[in-house]
Amino acid sequence: MMKQSAIGHGWTGADGAQDPDAPAAAPQDGPLAGIVLAGAIAAGATGLAATPGLAMFSPMILAVLVGIGFNAVVGVPARAAPGLAFALRRVLRFAIILLGFQLTGWQLAEVGLSGMAVIAATLAAAFVFTVRLGRALGVDRKLAELIAAGTSICGASAVIAANTATRAPDEDVSYAVACVTICGSLAMLIYPLLAGLLELGPHAYGLWTGASIHEIAQVVAASFQHSEAAGEFGVIAKLARVMLLAPVVMLLGSFAARRAAANGDASGAKAPFPWFILGFAGVVGLNSFAPPAPWLHDMIVQATAFLLSLSLAAMGLGTDIGRLKAKGLRPLMLALAATLFISAFSLFFVVLCV
Repeated sequence: MMKQSAIGHGWTGADGAQDPDAPAAAPQDGPLAGIVLAGAIAAGATGLAATPGLAMFSPMILAVLVGIGFNAVVGVPARAAPGLAFALRRVLRFAIILLGFQLTGWQLAEVGLSGMAVIAATLAAAFVFTVRLGRALGVDRKLAELIAAGTSICGASAVIAANTATRAPDEDVSYAVACVTICGSLAMLIYPLLAGLLELGPHAYGLWTGASIHEIAQVVAASFQHSEAAGEFGVIAKLARVMLLAPVVMLLGSFAARRAAANGDASGAKAPFPWFILGFAGVVGLNSFAPPAPWLHDMIVQATAFLLSLSLAAMGLGTDIGRLKAKGLRPLMLALAATLFISAFSLFFVVLCV
């Protein structure tokens, strides 16, 4: 079988760009082939995440890695292009809306005003620090914004949500996901070792993990190693932090629109605004006052994880590993610096306020 990539066959990627010299995929192919391919990789990644030794990695990061490997070794057939584009737009937006079922407004009350102040200040400071350091290191602005979103909010989910406004190339998204996953995994392993040295109580340690570690699964792994009380509060603090995803993505969309308008791009001035994030906020409100039955809630949570993995599998399938290597180590250095900053900044305010 001849290796061929969907990128070179008219596939419009996550950034909305399309190769003008590439012929469009045949319309009769439809989205089924690409969705089946991405779905199969997502299912395989979900199984891998349940195996010993890989449990520290979410299905999302495994899905994007398998997708990159598949494209590098086998290649993606052109008929899969429409389905992969569908996954990167419609499926992704729907999955982010469904994320709202994992949050409630009442979780904010449990964190308290001081806890929310720590979380909000940490998020804002980490985001600004990462973007500015990225500029100083010569990292592309869009890639720096994605790393900032993943570091300051909620890892891979925030990266792909932020990219609906940032509209970076697929390689940037894949690199950002890999960077924040590596750094979050390191934090997950190191935090429990520091808890005793820092003499943090369950409440303070839980708030620290929830305010600074990237992925929810990583927060669970790190916080419950301290105690059950620390684990429970760490998860609540993390979910409160995830609630800030909506305003951050909306701000990114607004900034992107202003930049486009300043550059004379009238169409670009409107396109990036992520209207679907309002659906996310609406679902949070619905889940706060009229939550679904427990069995249905569990099904929605599992479906959300799978759909996000499917979207990232499509992202990986559209990633050229050669272009990924060309990014160099500076983005990884940026992610490591951002992780150290968010850890130290949040720890300072946790000790100060708790």
